[in-house]
Amino acid sequence: MVLTHTTNHTYNHPFPTVTLAFFLRYCSPQLNPFANHVLSTDTISTHVDPDTGRLHTTRIHLKKSRMPPAVMKLLPTSITGGASDKASYILETSVVDMREGWMSTESRNLNFVGVLSVVEKQTYSAPALSSTSALPTPTTHNTTTAPSPNGTTDVATTVIFRSRLGERIRSLGHSQAHQDGGEGGWFARIGARGVQRSIESLASTKTQDQLGKSREGMKIILERLRQTGIIGVLELRKMARERSMEAA
Repeated sequence: MVLTHTTNHTYNHPFPTVTLAFFLRYCSPQLNPFANHVLSTDTISTHVDPDTGRLHTTRIHLKKSRMPPAVMKLLPTSITGGASDKASYILETSVVDMREGWMSTESRNLNFVGVLSVVEKQTYSAPALSSTSALPTPTTHNTTTAPSPNGTTDVATTVIFRSRLGERIRSLGHSQAHQDGGEGGWFARIGARGVQRSIESLASTKTQDQLGKSREGMKIILERLRQTGIIGVLELRKMARERSMEAA
């Protein structure tokens, strides 16, 4: 079972600023109040491809569980383990081409994949200097266009939800049917496909809300960059961390 959710958005900021805000969006909940659910962020690897000049980065974020509470309530503890407040690791990969003016990102959950896999793909693109030239994409190497230093940045977001509970439900359902005297119990009444569709639908609804909050968080970082520049944002981040350490 697969469910896909697609949105498009335009930031009224130039491409270099938007890409910078993307990497700073989780730098501090004091700078971005929509990032309170992010517990930590670590960079696993980063390098510039010498042939293409593209920046490749892999990061891992530790967030409060992205599994919607409604999903956790829907499933029995034999599948969830009875824990709904666990943190979840999110693996993020990104490729940035500043010369051509595009950034491709992908984020996927590393926890709860047996219940629900969520893969978010985004493509950020800057308007080309030539209106007759096609916008570059992550799969092409177009050297005839360049990002405009001013203007806007377009973002296309696709989120793919996939629930793989069918095999496990059928296995557990058989066991529960035996315990229930052959009636099938919870699994027989709901059915594997019904559970999968419900999980994907609930997750999709929650994600639409999360995408809106994510855009608002990006806008806050973008405005701070406009007002104070990168040095000012880093100084605010440093002060916020010092206050957090003192409070602890």
